[in-house]
Amino acid sequence: MQELTETCPICGKKWPKTQMAPVGILRPAVVQEIVKAHPDLSLEASICLDDLNLFRSRYIETILEDEKGDLSSLEEEVLESLKENEILSTDVEKEFITALTVGERLSDHIASFGGSWKFIIIFGSILAVWITANTVALFQKPFDPFPYILLNLVLSCLAAIQAPIIMMSQNRQEARDRLRSQHDYQVNLKAELEIRHLHQKVDHLLKQQWERLIEIQNVQLELMEEIRTKTKGTE
Repeated sequence: MQELTETCPICGKKWPKTQMAPVGILRPAVVQEIVKAHPDLSLEASICLDDLNLFRSRYIETILEDEKGDLSSLEEEVLESLKENEILSTDVEKEFITALTVGERLSDHIASFGGSWKFIIIFGSILAVWITANTVALFQKPFDPFPYILLNLVLSCLAAIQAPIIMMSQNRQEARDRLRSQHDYQVNLKAELEIRHLHQKVDHLLKQQWERLIEIQNVQLELMEEIRTKTKGTE
């Protein structure tokens, strides 16, 4: 009994009916690959298994290329976001210093000098010289005899002037700390949002990978089923 044959519209060869597969029952993704290469092919036609396997291989290659393309597009998206987004990490100290006036800079230097060992040593030496000079010249009409009233007046004036200058410097230090805290909050908030955004991208990428792996597995299962059916037919 002669086996019925059918001509494959793709390769033009004659194949047994058992070696032909209707296009309409194939997976939609594989059908798209076939229609892309042969737009005039009818969905009611049948193609040989060799051509079908060829288009399945092309489909799997397309999936793998898309996978590689997704990785590249993800890298480009990250680079583009880095180019467009303004970097929040800046030198807060430098910005704060450039905004200071001459008086504010002077008060900071005075407060810094007044709270150093250099100032204590110099001022202590001046006091020692002052007291010694007025004590040794006690019986020779000193300019500031004991109990050193002029020295007390100078110290009182110095303390009265130094106190508000130090307070001004402390206020600016508090403003500097507030600015630094605000900047740290902005940087931490941006980092948190970026990490959350990257997590979403990774989750989306993993979902796509699983869908494509399942698609490839389904194609492999179809191939195995056809091989098993073909093997039973030959037996």
